[in-house]
Amino acid sequence: MIRIFNVYYPVRSLVLLGGEALVVWSSFWLALEWQNADDSYLVLNYEGGYFKLLIVTALVLLFSHWFDLYDPTFVSDKGELYFRLLLVPGILSLALAAVGYIFPAFVRKSAFLPGLIILTFALFIWRYVYGWLAQQSYLRERIYILGMGERAQRLVNGLRSRADLGVEVVGWSGHVDGALTREAVATHLTEVAKQRSVHRVIVAMPDRRGTLPVEELLALRLNGVKVEEAASWLEKMSGRIEVDQLYPSWLIFADGFRFSITFLFLRRILSTFAAAVLLLLVLPLIPFIVLAIRLDSAGPVLYKQKREGLGGVPFFCYKFRTMRQDAEADTGATWATDDDPRITRFGRFLRASRLDEIPQMWCVFKGDMAFVGPRPERPEFVQWLSREIPYYQVRNAVRPGITGWAQVRYKYGNTLEDAREKLQYDLFYIKNASLGLDLLIMFHTIKIVLLGRGSQ
Repeated sequence: MIRIFNVYYPVRSLVLLGGEALVVWSSFWLALEWQNADDSYLVLNYEGGYFKLLIVTALVLLFSHWFDLYDPTFVSDKGELYFRLLLVPGILSLALAAVGYIFPAFVRKSAFLPGLIILTFALFIWRYVYGWLAQQSYLRERIYILGMGERAQRLVNGLRSRADLGVEVVGWSGHVDGALTREAVATHLTEVAKQRSVHRVIVAMPDRRGTLPVEELLALRLNGVKVEEAASWLEKMSGRIEVDQLYPSWLIFADGFRFSITFLFLRRILSTFAAAVLLLLVLPLIPFIVLAIRLDSAGPVLYKQKREGLGGVPFFCYKFRTMRQDAEADTGATWATDDDPRITRFGRFLRASRLDEIPQMWCVFKGDMAFVGPRPERPEFVQWLSREIPYYQVRNAVRPGITGWAQVRYKYGNTLEDAREKLQYDLFYIKNASLGLDLLIMFHTIKIVLLGRGSQ
């Protein structure tokens, strides 16, 4: 796996993305060369031809990203994959028609129509070739899982369900016959490693005293086999840090969890700039939102609520009101649920579109929040969740954010288990925090908002 912006990506996913970019570029380049055979050099070099090819390529990759074509966890069925793939040139043709209507010079001599035809066939051919290559055993990394129990089993199932990782689980300690002694584990590991030419061993043993084959692992390591902790591999594979069986020593000695003054200063500038840009974009909508809230139900336009921020210091978070005025008069502090009757008609639209969070820009300008970070939680919930979930207070190491890694990787949560899952993504963000990761989260947030995912 390759690390970009402190996030690990499978090599195959990057090959798929790079190959697709080349296919798109080549399709429209061939169409332009064919349609402008006599003056293609002038069109490409003096009439912005290369720039137009770059724009079209970026649009195709962007539309493919919106349709989850680079995320196999969303698209596993081939029929659905090809259907979504067919949507890409369709959406692109509409986008180019709109651009051509506004800027006629952009489509002049650009050969977009034949390019779309070539692209449609080229995308299907490329995906078929890539799928065939991905199935070849000699292009897979062979892995042995050293461990037993629920965590090791979950790791085995996760690796076998992720074809994009390019790995093959050739053995694990769950197949050891008889008692799970050190000698039995060592024998099984050595035999599988020799017979199947293992490339990597992932250690997923919760209790290693008396059962960890240290000498055999060292011998494999010296022979070029990679040996890795399950916690580190699960972090790379899932983009989260599992809190179960997580020891404080791992948090103390692991890379990350460090914030320099320069990083915090630049992060503050980025948050302020992003909040200002977003506020300018939505400013024309604010009068209509205020009017709609007034007409929809009685009560104030803004709703303020105490949240816990950096270092556990409480602050007031502001939103456009989406519930009736007395929403918690009888129940007290509760999470919103599916089809929550407390939510007003217009409030449901505000939540789905994320427009209810516009007033939080003020919290960013004040410094109570950042643009990216763990979502701020209510003090009543923090006390309860801190008792139920280990390491929950680690979230307070950074300023809470309007959006975050947990928001773009996990659904809206309203249960204890959801809070546990989101904490694991928050821990990953805190460990790997960087300006590049913040920009990546902002990019993914645009997709989440446009598709209305995870709202409540």
